[in-house]
Amino acid sequence: MHDKRVLVTGGAGFIGSNLANDLAADNDVIAVDNEFLGTPDNLDLGVEYIKRDVLDDDLPTDADVVYHLAALSSRQMLEENPRQGARVNVEGFVNVVEQAIEDGCDTFIYASTSSAYGSRAEPTPENVPLEASTGYDASMLGRERYAEYYNDFYDEVTLAGMRFFSVYQGYGGSEEHKGQYANTVSQFTDKIASGESPVLWGDGTQTRDFTHVFDIVRGLKQAGEAELAGVYNLGTGDPYSFNEMVKLINETLGTDVDPEYEPIPLENYVHDTCADISKINDAVGWEPEINFEDGIRRVCEPYIKK
Repeated sequence: MHDKRVLVTGGAGFIGSNLANDLAADNDVIAVDNEFLGTPDNLDLGVEYIKRDVLDDDLPTDADVVYHLAALSSRQMLEENPRQGARVNVEGFVNVVEQAIEDGCDTFIYASTSSAYGSRAEPTPENVPLEASTGYDASMLGRERYAEYYNDFYDEVTLAGMRFFSVYQGYGGSEEHKGQYANTVSQFTDKIASGESPVLWGDGTQTRDFTHVFDIVRGLKQAGEAELAGVYNLGTGDPYSFNEMVKLINETLGTDVDPEYEPIPLENYVHDTCADISKINDAVGWEPEINFEDGIRRVCEPYIKK
């Protein structure tokens, strides 16, 4: 993508800032964020930053491509504040799409979630039945339904939803400000590096399809260039258990910190995730470039340098 005007909502957040910084090398990029979870410190100087909320009128949606990543992005946040979650994740989505259409934007890429698949150890394609077992899932599936409506009945714009699988980068990137909402890879590495035991739920055999943010950014860019419509998985198809993750972190850091185990405190806890990425691969040729061992090395690097 070159010489385009691009808007990234949630652009000061973890994934948003990585995307905005990458795109700013060749494009005119505007990042919008309300700083609830994001911080402008994540952004390079080449990105124009505007503090705004996705529920506001008069957003800078006069862009060639809108990447809508703003969301209350965890189960916990939606449980603590269900009405606000629905407003931000669903109404905010519709608000940004409507303004984008009015401003003549024809390509809209948005964040959805893989957690609506529930617990699945096999590679999961996009067309399996989904369940809204949390308010967060419900709000993201609401986005997908609205996107379906816009794709079916509006010729002016195409919308593509990206179902992310366990995105991580580590505190050496722009994930640190998320604190308790950061990916477990990043949280566990930070703990182990300082000699603290990470707390694993259950027996640590649960698996996640950990996907490095570098690959997520590549997928988002390719989706924008191809003007995709529909929903697509962005994952690796190669899940690791929490026990395996802790072992890899210890090996990489040269530490020997045992985890603690606690009973799983949630009902309908997702035990396993695994992406089938053949749809996005068929559409734009995307596949992940960073395997988990390499990803762990990147997460651990800042601690080793210290």
